[in-house]
Amino acid sequence: MERLRQDDPSHIGPYVILARLDADSTERTVPERRYLGRTADGQRTVLVCVPRIGADPSRWAIEAEGARRLSVPRFLGIAEVGGTAGFPWYAAPYTPALPLPAVLAAYGRPLPEETVRRLGAALAQALAAAHTQGVTHAGLSPAAVLVTAGGPLLTCVGAVRAAAPDGVGRAGLPGLDPGCLAGELMAGGPPRPLGDVFALGAVLAYASTGHTVPERSELPPGLRTLVGSCLSSDPTARPQSAQDVLRALVSPGSDATSPQDAHPVAGTVLDHATVPLPGRVVAALAAQSAALLATELPSPQRPFAPAQKVH
Repeated sequence: MERLRQDDPSHIGPYVILARLDADSTERTVPERRYLGRTADGQRTVLVCVPRIGADPSRWAIEAEGARRLSVPRFLGIAEVGGTAGFPWYAAPYTPALPLPAVLAAYGRPLPEETVRRLGAALAQALAAAHTQGVTHAGLSPAAVLVTAGGPLLTCVGAVRAAAPDGVGRAGLPGLDPGCLAGELMAGGPPRPLGDVFALGAVLAYASTGHTVPERSELPPGLRTLVGSCLSSDPTARPQSAQDVLRALVSPGSDATSPQDAHPVAGTVLDHATVPLPGRVVAALAAQSAALLATELPSPQRPFAPAQKVH
């Protein structure tokens, strides 16, 4: 977590803002401003999010309310939405969590292939569940993935729709990671599941290399074919569902484009309910939790001292 800046709010709804979640270096590709806050009585700590400065608050609020109504495994559970037409917000119960870019920063390098596979399998499983319900994430990127001790959570649902309506080009818009935006979405097309598959490939590439658009040679050999197919500019050349990506991740060597059942046979299953994390990442999660716990609320007698930066 990061120190508050001069332009950050001191309060959002009933919450006193203690720290920012995202580093300045990732700000351009984060679809919303994300903070850690606490109620004035100190009883509840939350992740609270508001639109980017300059974004359309009404479009953002529509997506936030839509995300609140979802019940999809590994999608961030939004507990409440509030605010005004010009300054909407939503909040979710706090759990120690690092955006994927902060995970790589804490680890000091890209993640091991096995960790990437397990992370990707958990994300693919979540997307498959959403797609079964007729829900497209439409905002998947490294910043949208929050890594916790219990596995990843998907945030920023609907970021593509919030950034610009269908029919309007989205290339270069702040808050959208260009490496995660499929060509059809960049051109203004409506979000569809195959756009999520493209973005999932970009997230796998980022976790493996530190870049959403790496050279093929930078990718681990075991992931080159899968990631390359996910990132195809032709939607018909991508794996045709998140289930196909899941099968390829948990059964190395399988063909992600073949129409088989997505559940691998015994002996090849990676437990995608959990993602074993490197020790440095676990330490970073613990440090965030400890720093937030130690941050005191302001009082009338004492000026507010914001949280220290934690890597």
